[in-house]
Formats: sequence, C-alpha cells, structure tokens
Amino acid sequence: MQDSLTIQSSIEKLTGLKHGNSICYSGYREEQDPRKGIFPSYEQVKEDLLLLADNWSFLRLYDCSKHAETVLSVIETEKLDFHIMLGVDMAAEVSNPNCPWGANFSDEQLVKNKRHNSDEIDSLIALAARYPKSVFSVSVGNEASVEWTDHMVPVDSLVNYVQRIKANIAQPVTFCENYVPWTNKLAPLVEELDFISIHTYPVWEFQSIDNALEYTKQNYQQVLACHPDKPIVITEAGWTTQSNGQGIESWNASELLQTAYYAQLLQWTTKQRILTFVFEAFDEPWKGSDDPQEPEKHWGLFKVDRKPKQVMQGAYS
Repeated sequence: MQDSLTIQSSIEKLTGLKHGNSICYSGYREEQDPRKGIFPSYEQVKEDLLLLADNWSFLRLYDCSKHAETVLSVIETEKLDFHIMLGVDMAAEVSNPNCPWGANFSDEQLVKNKRHNSDEIDSLIALAARYPKSVFSVSVGNEASVEWTDHMVPVDSLVNYVQRIKANIAQPVTFCENYVPWTNKLAPLVEELDFISIHTYPVWEFQSIDNALEYTKQNYQQVLACHPDKPIVITEAGWTTQSNGQGIESWNASELLQTAYYAQLLQWTTKQRILTFVFEAFDEPWKGSDDPQEPEKHWGLFKVDRKPKQVMQGAYS
C-alpha cells in the first residue's frame, strides 16, 4: 500500500494542479431557490467569487444549471483564477424505502428522472468542453448511492454515465459520496473513476469536537484501505453553526465549534496534501425545512448576507 502523501501527489499529477484551499460554492441568497428557478445574478456571483478569491483556488459546483453557467462565465470574463469541479444534479432512478423522508416514485416519474439525468450528463459534457481551462474535473453525481438518499441511482447506471462522459471530454471523472458506500457497493464504479471523492461529517454522526478530526481521519482511512491505489479527495467536510435538534444536537452546532473543526481539518489535510472541499462558502436559506434553525441552512463560513462568521473573521474583517 502506498502512503497517503504518495496517493495525493498522484492527484496533483493527474490534474497538473498544486494543492490549494478548496470550498463548496452555491450562491443562493434570500428568496433565491434552484427548485423555483430563481438564481443569483451575474453581479452577485461576481461579488461572491471576488470575495472567495482571497482564500480559495478550488471551487466545487453541484449541477449544470444556470447558476453553474453564470459561475463559469464570471470566471472567464473577469479572468479569475479558480479551478472548478463541475457536478450533475442526479434525480432518483429507483425508489428507496430506506430514505427517512420518503423516496417512493411512480414508474412514470422514474422514466422522467432518467431523461433528466441523461440531459444533465449532456450539459456536463458541454460545459466541461466549453470551459476546459476552468473545469479541472467533473463529478457524475452527489450522494446518489448512500442508503438514506432520496435520489438513488443504481451503480451500473453510474458506471454507464462515467463511460459516456469519458468518451467525450478529457477532464478526470469522479463521484461524490458519503464514505460508507466506497467501502462496499461502489467497487465496480471505482474501476471506472480517475479518483474517489468522499464526504465526512462527524457532527452528523453524533461526534463531539474532541473526537471530530480523529473520526474524519478514520473515515478517510476506511476508504483508503479498500482502494489503496486510487487517489482520494474529500469533497465535503464541515460543521454547521445552528441546529433545531433534528439530527444534530443544538449544543453541538456553533460558530466556535465550526472554527475549531475548520482549523483542525485544514492543518491535517494541508500537511497530507489531501484536496479537501470545505462545506460550504455561504449559508443557504432555501435548504431543508421551513424552520429557520434547520441545520442544512447554516453550514456556511459566511452568513447569507456575506458577513464572515467567526471562523473567517481573522481573514475577512
């Protein structure tokens, strides 16, 4: 087995890019919602990217919507130096009775979803080809195979999508998923991918800050042990700053805890040169339930008004 530094250096060889700070970016502000087709404007995205450019060189995008097109247009037009991981927004291709909030779909809806996914792949290929200098890699989906997902896609479908993408563009291809499926069901997909992308959230798994980084390391090592010769990127890791107690205890969500985890995470991943996309740049009020304390709304390092939380106040006065 190669050591982690050797594995991660192969990511740099694969992409031709040096290790750098990385963050997940969705620019949705108050009253904006991708489900309603209400997207940030060019000027709003430009404001965000100029803010982020001071500290991050890699950005992860989640779909090929108008928002992604605007981000890539701003980067090209304003000559910004960002490296983009471009993703697709996968819809369910099978029902999933294990999803706690419900994921049972009619046959008609599943057929419609498959058409949507195929169209998303076409859009991914087109955008990656149009912006080859900005898009350094692409992902075939996000959390579409974990047991609790509401947009389950069979592994053989993911394999087919990866093969289709690789036949049309030159950028490396990955898939972004919770660490657990990488240790079992995703083995056939791993063979097709250029690198693995894992998600690790100690706070969602009832870990305290005292054990959080060690838990993250364990998640990473579990996947590395299963796939010792495949580069591994962390495409989501973070700490929410508010919670209504649903899934995350209220006491375990705060700006102080976010600051502590971020510092520990960056120290480890920078030393090991593990490309790590922190989740996420800005709070997103459209997410989750209508409860304003919903934890899904509060993962940003910046508030929705773009003011820095405690974790960023040293770098952004």
